[in-house]
Amino acid sequence: MNIAVIGLGSMGKRRIRLVEELYPDFKIVGIDGRDDRRKEAASQFSIKCYESLNLCNDSVDCVFVCTSPLSHNGIIHDALGRGYHVFTELNLVSDGYDENIKLAEENGVKLFLSSTFFYREEIKYIRDKIDKNRQWNYIYHIGQYLPDWHPWESYKDFFLSDKRTNGCREIMAIELPWLTGTFGDVTDINVIDDKMTGLNIDYNDNFMIQLTHSNGNKGCLIVDVVAPVAIRKLEVYSEGKYFSWNGTPDSLVEFDPVNKKTTAVKLTEKAEHMQGYSAFVVENAYKNEIKDFFDVVTNGKEPLYGFNQDKKILELIDKIGA
Repeated sequence: MNIAVIGLGSMGKRRIRLVEELYPDFKIVGIDGRDDRRKEAASQFSIKCYESLNLCNDSVDCVFVCTSPLSHNGIIHDALGRGYHVFTELNLVSDGYDENIKLAEENGVKLFLSSTFFYREEIKYIRDKIDKNRQWNYIYHIGQYLPDWHPWESYKDFFLSDKRTNGCREIMAIELPWLTGTFGDVTDINVIDDKMTGLNIDYNDNFMIQLTHSNGNKGCLIVDVVAPVAIRKLEVYSEGKYFSWNGTPDSLVEFDPVNKKTTAVKLTEKAEHMQGYSAFVVENAYKNEIKDFFDVVTNGKEPLYGFNQDKKILELIDKIGA
């Protein structure tokens, strides 16, 4: 299998590293318009790098689109038009969705959208425990001060400073797919939002969202780029049931109704963590969705999440106002 990774920033380098680890026989090339990134990737991974797909002299079967979200539509369309399978990071906007879905079908290639949290062991555990025959409530807070997301660069040079692809919108695009997949479609929302910080951004930096789901489940989702410490705190409860998770593999707990106390949940998969990233960032989930992508490409497996579902999620985020 011949892979082109388009966009050689932090996520592109992660995808290269994990593909090399999982599939050492695959051939990888890098694509990036920035000369410094091409040189860095070529040195780090010993791969050929090109300025664009047009200049790539190597055979390509699949592309990983790891550029900033507003560039995805054109890159995806170009790759599909060449007959390449596509794995894309979060798009955050639905530009070209209908056209690209149709083009993938016409050319007989797969269009795969990253939704990493479906592959988190902790989320999988909670989803498996949610009894559809009872009513659930959840409280979920995710936040981190925007300049701390990528401390090696100015937040003003990062796509999260753009109103269309802002930090709060990205958090919602990460979390709402698995939340709606677990608790049901959203039927009603109530939002309180404003701007608390002095950051040079033109969007509201914190949201408190009440969500009512189709089966009667209810949630309070708090999203911000304000919190001075990275926060991921989830509580899910029903009559006699309770789960709590602080974002790390060792922080998932479940209520034990026999002993009337919470106990730690021991996950079967050993967590892998890359030095330099937040403790919330676990490599396993990224690795597992790459495996799923190649299973979709080679074996015709149905993806867990796709563009049709994401279009609805992005419409929901638009209604929230992020």
